[in-house]
Amino acid sequence: MASIEAKIPVLYFQEGKKVIAYSPALDLSSCGDTEQQARKRFGEAALIFLSEIHKMGTIEEVLEECGWHKVPNQHTWAPPVYKSCTEESVKIPAGV
Repeated sequence: MASIEAKIPVLYFQEGKKVIAYSPALDLSSCGDTEQQARKRFGEAALIFLSEIHKMGTIEEVLEECGWHKVPNQHTWAPPVYKSCTEESVKIPAGV
């Protein structure tokens, strides 16, 4: 199977004793005991995910749902472009 390479954002954060790797570009996550392990597992999960949606014939539908678009005249896909990442304040009702 031919493939293309794309750079996508992956966020790493601590949840208890685990490190979570999450990418909004694929709405996919994985975890590990360390960031290195979470990174490795995310790469494996992404490969499996993309291979399976390709086999199922749904790769175009899934990538479009995740915000990807086809690059005209290049037979390739481009991930969504994120303009910024910030922390926003929210109010959580008391008692939650």
